[in-house]
Amino acid sequence: MSSLTGHPPRRRPHSILPWLATPALVVFVGFAVIPLVGVLALSFTTWDGIGAVHRSGLTSWRAVLTDPGLPHALYVTFMVMVVSWAVQTPLSILLGTFLAGRQRYRAVLGVVYFVPLMLSSAAIAIAYKALLDPNFGLGAGLKLPLLSQDWLGRPGLAFGVVVFVVSWQFVPFHSLIYQGGVQQIPRSLYEAAQLDGAGRVRQFFSITLPQLKYTVITSSTLMVVGSLTFFDLIFVLTEGGPGDATRVLALDMYKRGFQASLMGPASAIAVILVLVGLALALLLRRLGGRDAGASQLEGA
Repeated sequence: MSSLTGHPPRRRPHSILPWLATPALVVFVGFAVIPLVGVLALSFTTWDGIGAVHRSGLTSWRAVLTDPGLPHALYVTFMVMVVSWAVQTPLSILLGTFLAGRQRYRAVLGVVYFVPLMLSSAAIAIAYKALLDPNFGLGAGLKLPLLSQDWLGRPGLAFGVVVFVVSWQFVPFHSLIYQGGVQQIPRSLYEAAQLDGAGRVRQFFSITLPQLKYTVITSSTLMVVGSLTFFDLIFVLTEGGPGDATRVLALDMYKRGFQASLMGPASAIAVILVLVGLALALLLRRLGGRDAGASQLEGA
């Protein structure tokens, strides 16, 4: 028909989609896949970061997997992950639900709450390290014994400080995610609940939370996988101390690679981090049940 009318054949939309995805695919391969393959190859070598690279087979992997410090670093990493998730998730849901309201002042508060995320992690760590100094910090200045403790010199307190600072920085980001999720919930559900006599608390637990199921999965995936890469904040705040109380796996990788000049074992730890992150992401995706894309049709 196109040859008879003289018009060129109309290209189908689905034939254009692969070309639209090509730039993103090129960036992903160049900045994710190729470096990951390079790190995997480097984990089977011996290299001090300056000299020649020598193949060493499984030497680096044996050194890492037999190191008694690895289980401790994994334990600390998972503890930071779990505790920070338990702190951030409820706060983010409550703040996101609050900011999804229609009052004008909530928009101003939303901007204020978002400020910590705009700051550098290193700058935040330096600020909190100064504020928590037992001799010259906030507690000493205000003459408050409770705030004048050695927050970063005792294992339990140092761990709590790390979780608090991490939560303080990233709760605004996840609150923004939940705010968008709450705003997508149909208002008709709340109107029907009001007609049935349900109060705000009942509406929150019966409508808001169930409708945020896939938003929780998305936020939790970002939170859990992101916690595996905590380095700069912990390095500046505690340097993994006191002792090894806050020595997470990413910090262990840095110390092996750049302080001990053991790039092979450091690369092996990097591969372990990738595998753990991938496993956790797949687990959370499976816990979500249906495909995350189906959540966009929820309540539509």
